[in-house]
Amino acid sequence: MPTATELLDRRADGVPHERLADAFLAFDRWTGDDPLLLLAEAAAASTGQRYLTGVRPTAERFRDAFLETGRIGSYADLAALELDDDGLVEAFGAERKRRVLLEAADVLADRPGDDLTALRSWAAEADVYRYDEDPIGAIAGVGPATFQYLRMLAGVDTVKPDPPTVELVEGLADDLENSPLDATEPLRTVASCEWLACETGYRRLEIDRIAWWHAADEDERAAASDDGHAVGSEDERAPAGEDE
Repeated sequence: MPTATELLDRRADGVPHERLADAFLAFDRWTGDDPLLLLAEAAAASTGQRYLTGVRPTAERFRDAFLETGRIGSYADLAALELDDDGLVEAFGAERKRRVLLEAADVLADRPGDDLTALRSWAAEADVYRYDEDPIGAIAGVGPATFQYLRMLAGVDTVKPDPPTVELVEGLADDLENSPLDATEPLRTVASCEWLACETGYRRLEIDRIAWWHAADEDERAAASDDGHAVGSEDERAPAGEDE
């Protein structure tokens, strides 16, 4: 029987997983290290839209309306906006995304340090296995996948339990004898990827990006190659019940 490393090596063949993971860790994506844009991207992704046609355009509309105009400059400014603010409605549309954005900004605004420090320290300290006890994880519309995606955007080496990752774990489980791999629940999927990281030497983010690559279409892969950022896919969405 092949080992976990051999099986993951096969799936990683031809995937620029190191570069894709490094882009998150080094903030080498279109958002840079702007904490407001990073949060906006996570909020925009909370409804499971395609990245190129949904998530990124939403975050760009937010940038154009609020950041480039100087209307807001901090999490505190963002948290002070009304849920039905015309600019937010135009940029984000769905109330769920706007609520995630404003309530998460309110949590982060209360943390010490500047906004990027607040985001990064929260992400480093956050425990996905107790996400529902976390002030951000407790926000309606934030489940394990959105919680983990925000941590990834904040530069943490982790993985999100979305459909591509579930598919990867299930495929590896089918090919391995007596492994602890289990993708029946989001947190079991995360734990399985952590076991894979320990067993194989791949970073958690690399495992996430390998899963993403196999679910992405050619346009999404080309976008990642063209501008150096790791984009999402239609399948890179919240699991059922993410909004509970």
